[in-house]
Amino acid sequence: MLKRIFSSLLFLFFILSCNSQKSVVTDENASAISENTTVSNHTNTKLVVGIVVDQMRYDYLTRFYNKYGDGGFKRMIKEGFNCRNNHFNYVPTYTGPGHASVYTGTTPKYHGIIGNNWYDKEQKTMVYCAQDDTVSSVGTTDDAGQMSPNRMKTTSFTDENRLFTQMQGKTIGISLKDRGAILPAGHTANAAYWFHGRDEGVWISSTFYMNSLPQWVSDFNASEKAASYFKVWDTYYDISSYTESGPDENTFEGGFRGKEKATFPYDLAQLKDENRGFDILKATPYGNSLTTDFAIEAIKGEQLGQDNITDVLAVSYSATDYVGHNFGVSSKEIEDTYIRLDKDLERFFEFLDTEVGEGQYTVFLTADHGAVEVPAFLQSMKIPSGYLDNSETRTRFTDYLNRKFKSSDFIENISNDQIFLNRRYIDSLGLHINQVQESIVNELISYKHVEKVFSAHTMTTTNFTTGIESLLQNGYNQKRSGDIILVADPAYISYGKTGSTHGSGLNYDTHVPLLFFGKGITHGETYQKTVIPDIAPTISALLGISFPNAATGQPLGFVIDKN
Repeated sequence: MLKRIFSSLLFLFFILSCNSQKSVVTDENASAISENTTVSNHTNTKLVVGIVVDQMRYDYLTRFYNKYGDGGFKRMIKEGFNCRNNHFNYVPTYTGPGHASVYTGTTPKYHGIIGNNWYDKEQKTMVYCAQDDTVSSVGTTDDAGQMSPNRMKTTSFTDENRLFTQMQGKTIGISLKDRGAILPAGHTANAAYWFHGRDEGVWISSTFYMNSLPQWVSDFNASEKAASYFKVWDTYYDISSYTESGPDENTFEGGFRGKEKATFPYDLAQLKDENRGFDILKATPYGNSLTTDFAIEAIKGEQLGQDNITDVLAVSYSATDYVGHNFGVSSKEIEDTYIRLDKDLERFFEFLDTEVGEGQYTVFLTADHGAVEVPAFLQSMKIPSGYLDNSETRTRFTDYLNRKFKSSDFIENISNDQIFLNRRYIDSLGLHINQVQESIVNELISYKHVEKVFSAHTMTTTNFTTGIESLLQNGYNQKRSGDIILVADPAYISYGKTGSTHGSGLNYDTHVPLLFFGKGITHGETYQKTVIPDIAPTISALLGISFPNAATGQPLGFVIDKN
């Protein structure tokens, strides 16, 4: 009996002791625990700046490293986190899908932006990724403003931040290209602005966002800042020091109308009339400078980062893409463009230090795709490469259809390395769509420079986890993609014989930079493979907000400062 009483008293004492200790911890450290919980869950950064550099290969960081100053790319690397093995995990690697994937945290399979343009199987016509005929232009009478994110099926982290802050945190998207501004800004953005060139040279928007331009935008357009860049484009440093690129005069570059050779210098004031007026600025580093000018005015005009509710500014530098397409990966022009972009980044970061506060903003920088070396140049180096003869392929394929099926009316559209079949016509002949697809696959795989061919049936019934097959599947949207997907040999492209392009699942298109810098970011680097859909979940985790609703990427916890 005494033993039972003693045991009961001992148990009671133990319970009281535990409660007492818990009470002491709670009372003395409540604020510390609360603070630590806040830090571990999210970072209350005032402003997130997302930077996408259009057509930036990873090796542009390393190849031009010694030409960069200390305040741009190098500052991000030395103070932030460098993901050295970052890749796109889907095909196709185009601008529209790239920007959508960075901000939604998923691939075209889910967000639905399967190209810049694609064939709409219901409307039986080509559509553009940001096209929206239900809205009107703002800032111009041209139809260049009839754009919105209506074709993107999922949310972005910019949307989730707006929802999390009860629409108090602002989102602004800025790019020379409409799709580069609109898709990152998401569905709930306060505004997206893009540059309308030709004979106007103004930043515009659409009625999806507003009915008239804010005063600060009108003032910027009236300032003739764009026109101030009609000047001579020469190399920033002495051209003889540009040893990281090929000779200035070669046969692998396009150039501008009105100038016989694609060589420095370029008098833009003299060349503009033969090159669509203000549009010539897009294909020079001054297009990036103009974008930086406008981004700075947006921060001031919209008072971004001026309170403790997180705002997001999505900036896409498009001029790099235009220069790459025109002059190629190894050109003096591309080297000078990145040297000057580095100066623009330094200027931008210095402004953020002053306006928002050093250590009060967070930046990530990546690209929407890379680019292939000019195949003609690769051929001169005896590297397998070349150009696809699409007219010959089409003729041979048409002959096959007529022999096999007594008709060539099977084809509705061929675009983006996909074939769209006329399913109603096939059904009317009593043929099974899967059998027709497989027959076509077996035919096309025998064609010269066709490396792989897959059917829609294969894409929807087989689970690929590695290789190009996996990338194709991540880019395949059952509702929007075609019946047949073709993959060309490495470095074989459908393009002119000057300049670079992109779109494949090979390393030259998939390997792009990923840098994080600023508040909440630790310092370091990794060779661990990361993929583009990881970016949005990482920023979401940093902010403590919901992941985009179809995100498939994973938060990169190692880039987030846990202290």
